[in-house]
Amino acid sequence: MTTTPRIEFFEGISEELSNVRLRQGKTSGIRNVLLMFETLKAIDIVNSFTKRFTGTIRLIDEEGEISAVPSNFSFRVGANEEDDILGAECQIDIESDQDWERVMRFLHRYAEANGMGYEDR
Repeated sequence: MTTTPRIEFFEGISEELSNVRLRQGKTSGIRNVLLMFETLKAIDIVNSFTKRFTGTIRLIDEEGEISAVPSNFSFRVGANEEDDILGAECQIDIESDQDWERVMRFLHRYAEANGMGYEDR
């Protein structure tokens, strides 16, 4: 059975990834993935008690599920205090080669399923 790759902060609510940046610390060697979202569907249910936020991000595909606790999570907001949230960024640090390869397989599947491409900068 093929599973469409998806990203969830809340179980059952798939988020739409808008961009990804892959990085590696020059001194530490720790690699991280910065996932960027233009909007978050989960924002609509933040104050709801019907869904449970576990503090993790879930990357789900045909190989199964990757659960990770973000090392950094931030919202982008407009210039004024009253402005809406413009998106979010979620950083995941990855130390082992095996975990890195698994996340890369997920990202390739997600990109292919959602019409995204890779650009080396």
